[in-house]
Parts: sequence; structure tokens; C-alpha cells
Amino acid sequence: MPSATALSQPPRITAHTPDAGRQRPSVIIVGGNDNALSLVRGFGRRGIDVYVINQPDSDVAKSRYAQAIRLPGDQSFEAATTEWLCGTESDEFRQSVLLAASDEALSIFAEHHDILSRRFLLDLCNPVAQQQMLDKLETYLQARDAGVPTPRFWQIRTQDDLAQLRDDLVYPIIVKPVLSHIFQQRFNTKFIVADNFEQLGEAFTVAADADIDVLLVEKIPGPDTQLCSYYTWLNQDGDTAFDFTKRIIRRYPTNMGLATYHVTDHVEGVKEHAVRLFRHVGLQGLANAEFKYDARDGVLKLIECNARFTAANGLVARSGMDLGAFVYNKLTGLPLPLMDNFRDGLTLWDPMRDFKAFCELRRSGELSLTGWLRSVTRRHCFPGFDLTDPRPGLARFMRRVRKSRD
Repeated sequence: MPSATALSQPPRITAHTPDAGRQRPSVIIVGGNDNALSLVRGFGRRGIDVYVINQPDSDVAKSRYAQAIRLPGDQSFEAATTEWLCGTESDEFRQSVLLAASDEALSIFAEHHDILSRRFLLDLCNPVAQQQMLDKLETYLQARDAGVPTPRFWQIRTQDDLAQLRDDLVYPIIVKPVLSHIFQQRFNTKFIVADNFEQLGEAFTVAADADIDVLLVEKIPGPDTQLCSYYTWLNQDGDTAFDFTKRIIRRYPTNMGLATYHVTDHVEGVKEHAVRLFRHVGLQGLANAEFKYDARDGVLKLIECNARFTAANGLVARSGMDLGAFVYNKLTGLPLPLMDNFRDGLTLWDPMRDFKAFCELRRSGELSLTGWLRSVTRRHCFPGFDLTDPRPGLARFMRRVRKSRD
């Protein structure tokens, strides 16, 4: 993988000019966690009214800048959200900017795009392409057709399929849900890793019993530092409005969980693969793709694609690439923020979860205490905590403390 920018580079703060004297539409943010919180704070500090549709106990609903829209508790989140957005209860919010911060929200927006686009201001999108990228199997199939490198993967529907593939499979192997947000809601994990055929059979049975479609994906060897991401926004002709890349330093659990430490970095080679996929499927609006460098052949290989704001949105904005401001201003006719470059070496750090990642790496002999302290002793931005908006971060801290005692 291309060499990384040194983590010791000090951060700089990008100043934003307020939109004085303009009547600005409100914003409704559907779903999400850290990404939704960063959006709420960004819009709130500009004096824009922000409403959130989320779980009742979500951190973002505790922000001083957020006004929570409460939905009936006798329906699923997707059903209740769809009914509210498409029904008369949301009439007073017509022509508000509507943003997706989760896969559930993307699914709703894509399925009901026609009616929602008549009621709200929606980012440019191709609903068909968005639904293809929500489907992990379709994502890999489209990537293969576009000539974008992927890990080896296998389509599987039955135990008979599994038996026929037995001699072709490689381990460790990932049992990956076709729709990851449904699997995560059910099992609180993104996927299952199997180290042999017996474990694979058990994992497939778990998914099949839950009526969840899966595919099998080769697990690319190597540390989490080999993961990188590309972000952009595409118009109807597939032209990109800007380029942003970052890397991951650590995840928890290691090699399979959510990132605990990100760093902004100009990563070579990732844009070409990502944009080739985006243009092949016809993605429009926000687009993000994650890749992992495979040291066995020196190739960046696709992990997943997201057509929305991601968990690292706060870091992206801090680096000088405010995606929320870009989309909002484009929809409302305000001057677009400058998006011609970003700062390298800025970091997003989740201290409690990153300490757990360090403990795992120390047990395996991959990271010493001195090495971990050296990597984190610097200025960071944090996914939840903010001195000017402390309630979400404090609520998260207390929840984790309670969970650690259980």
C-alpha cells in the first residue's frame, strides 16, 4: 500500500463563513450514529434547524442542536419512518433537506424516491444504482463487470451449494450478508468469519435459519492499516466534484469490527478503482468505496460501497471537505464550500474502543503499550464527545461503562 503520511503532523482548523441573511430550509437526518451526530452539529452551528429520525435512545437525539421526531413504537423503524415521510404528518416539513445517514434510510429513499422527491429536497441520486450498492452480492458482481478488483467471492443459496463449493473455498472466509443492515439488526455484527468448513456450515445455518441471504468472501490477509476509503460526489454525467481519501489505523474487533482510529491521507490508486465502479453502475450524488490492499499481489481490492455519509463524516469535515455543507448548499442554491483539497494526518479516535483494539493486538504480539501510546498522543477529533455539545458523548460513555460491568 502507498506509504502513509506521518501521524505527528499537527491539525489545522478550516474556517467557514456563515450564510448571513438567508432563509435556510431545515434538515431532516434519517438514521445513523456518529455520522448523523457530526451532521447535526455542523448544521446546528450554522443556525439551521435540524430534525432527526432515529431510535429513541440514540446519541444524536441528545444533541443540543437536534430536535427528535418521535415515531410510533409499534412498527419497525423502516415502516414507521416510511409512513411518516410519505404521509400527511410530515406536511409541515415539505421542502426540507432530507439526508440519509444509514443503509435503512438509503433503502427507504431509493424505494420511495418519486414521492419523497416531490415532498423534500433530496440529494441527486440514481435509486437503482443505490439499491445495487446496498446489495453486497450485486456490488461485487458489478465490480467484476467493471474490472474493479475484488476478493474472491462465491454466491450461495443452499447447503447443497456449500457442499459443491467445498474444494474451492479458502480460509479464513467471511459469511457476508447480502443486506448488511438487516443482519446487523439481528445479530449485532456485520458478518461471521469461519476458519474451516465446519465453522462455515454452522455460520451458514445461522443465517439460513434467520432467512438472511449471504455470500462467501475471501478474507484478505493483513492488518487493518491496509484499509482505505475514497469519497466523492457525482453528477448525472459521472463527473466527480471532489476527491477525498483516508485510511484506517485500527478496528475493534481487530480485522472485522468498526474502525476505532482513522487518519486522513492522500492514498494513491484508490480513486481510479472507485470511480470506475461508480460510473459503471451510474451512481449519482454522494459515493464512498472502501478497499483493502492485498500484499499477495499488490492490488487494492473492493470491500464495500456506500452512497451516503459514513461514520467518519466528522473527520472528513474537519479536514476541509464538509460533505454536509456541500450537499445542503447545492440543494438550496447557496455558494458551494471550497472542496479542492484536504489536510493529511488528521485523526478520528474512539478512545475506549481503541484501547480494546490495542489489548487484542498486544495479546497477539502486534502492538506494544509504548507503540499504542505513541500513536495516540496527539490532538484528535472524537466521534461522540464535543465540549460544546457534551450530552451525546456523556451518554455514550455511561452506556459503555454500564455494558462493561454486565
